[in-house]
Amino acid sequence: MTNKNENKRRRGPVQLTDRLLLVNLYLTQGLTLLIGTVWIWLQGRNPLELLEPPTGWTFLYWGAGLAVVMFFVDFLMTVWGREEDMDDGGINAMLFRSRPLWHIFVIAAIVSVCEELLFRGALQYHLGPYWTSILFAVIHIRYLRHWLPTAWVFASSYGLGWIYVQSGTLWAPIVCHFLIDFISGIMIKRREQKER
Repeated sequence: MTNKNENKRRRGPVQLTDRLLLVNLYLTQGLTLLIGTVWIWLQGRNPLELLEPPTGWTFLYWGAGLAVVMFFVDFLMTVWGREEDMDDGGINAMLFRSRPLWHIFVIAAIVSVCEELLFRGALQYHLGPYWTSILFAVIHIRYLRHWLPTAWVFASSYGLGWIYVQSGTLWAPIVCHFLIDFISGIMIKRREQKER
């Protein structure tokens, strides 16, 4: 005779967790977009103006340039750091390992626009890059167990804030954030496929 708890374990909690992870991701990004949009309106600014396409290609240089620097530093941390220091509890692997390429692209695009609108567009305008980066590190709670990834998320956020100021457009940090998430998602997917 089996009890109910035993049946639940047999059903495959990984699938359920994967679905809940996606639901959580899209709900939190929707909430992030809503909060960012309302906050920008309360500041007397128009969020759509922040998302107007910039003139010229300079924003791409800022975004892609910072992404290259961030990947290089991340690579050095992987080589010289301890694996457990960079552990996010398997969240990123669970999120990207079974996603098709188009879905990784969509996730990266949604996250980059929503988070940059809130953090760079709304919060940085009000709090400046330092306190915005503190909040950015805190919301990435899965990294808070280890100081190295927490410091890295803070530094990454500060870099995103810096290129926003330097480029004068929100699209520079959006491009950087997108490239980091999209390329990291592809790398995680490929690594997970090799380990199977």
